[in-house]
Amino acid sequence: MSTTTETAGPGVVLRVRGLEAGYERRGGRGFGRERVRAVAGIDLTVRAGRTLGIVGESGCGKSTLARAIVGLRPAFAGSIEFAGHDLAATPPRRRRRLSRDLQMVFQDPYTSLNPRMTVAAVISEGWRVHPGIVPRDRYGAEVARLLDLVGLRAEHGARHLHELSGGQCQRVAIARALAPRPKLIVCDEAVSALDVSVRAQILNLLAELQADLGVAYLFISHDLDVVRHVAHEVAVMYLGTIVEQGDAAEVFADPQHPYTRALLSAAPSVHDRPGTGGDGAADGEIVLAGDVPSPASPPSGCRFRTRCYMAADVCAEKAPELAVHGGLGRPVACHFADAAGGTAPPAPTPA
Repeated sequence: MSTTTETAGPGVVLRVRGLEAGYERRGGRGFGRERVRAVAGIDLTVRAGRTLGIVGESGCGKSTLARAIVGLRPAFAGSIEFAGHDLAATPPRRRRRLSRDLQMVFQDPYTSLNPRMTVAAVISEGWRVHPGIVPRDRYGAEVARLLDLVGLRAEHGARHLHELSGGQCQRVAIARALAPRPKLIVCDEAVSALDVSVRAQILNLLAELQADLGVAYLFISHDLDVVRHVAHEVAVMYLGTIVEQGDAAEVFADPQHPYTRALLSAAPSVHDRPGTGGDGAADGEIVLAGDVPSPASPPSGCRFRTRCYMAADVCAEKAPELAVHGGLGRPVACHFADAAGGTAPPAPTPA
């Protein structure tokens, strides 16, 4: 069976449709194995030279989504269209050849980079895996160019990771991701482990590289202010599904899904946003009841209904579609999407 798909569209780098992914665990009473869908039917599109931010609480499936896209987690269903191929159905050997155009920056550079290798060897590893990108006699000069590109000196190439700071290691990770000259880089919590000042430097670096090189990013983070800073579009995830997506500025300025509103009301920020004063104080914070359910046994109907202050009987009976409702202008997965951004009362704060 051919894995080639139709062209994803003008300017489209990645198109994901109906993606289901997760992990397997031992079934009840030790018999057989069952699949847990940490990602349950995701649709998203990333365009050339643009950044799509994925936000949500810990455990919502963001990292599973990232790993499924780059092939580190198996896809149970759906398609991942990249470079004219469905990666979910592409054999591993062919997928490895396509991987030069699809790279990833992980949260912790100390565990994602080989500590036994020098910085130069780490950066040039992709050229050995994909011969023909850079001639071997040009490795040294190209490593020096990439180090300069990410704000490091040529002499850093001779060092090992333990000789660098956390911010410097993450710059090395970015240089390694850039080395194969990819079209898309998946950033999975790429700055969450860094100090605030270093985080700002890395975010500015990513923006500069995008402006200079035209690379696209799928940027995954639980930090809303970080996503606000880097993303052109944003998708909000809850328990393996996308509940709202659209232009980042519009979503942050006027959230429509009750979960998006709760996230923004609770996040400390120096920006004005619904439910806060200009100083970032949590004025009228929406406090969600309970914890995020397990993806192994999600609620019926709307997955957010067990914590939602707008839940009604229909929410338990039918899962809402991610669709444009009324005059909202962007997709929202809520039966009451037209009212979600209006005057609905927040959930009471538990005693």
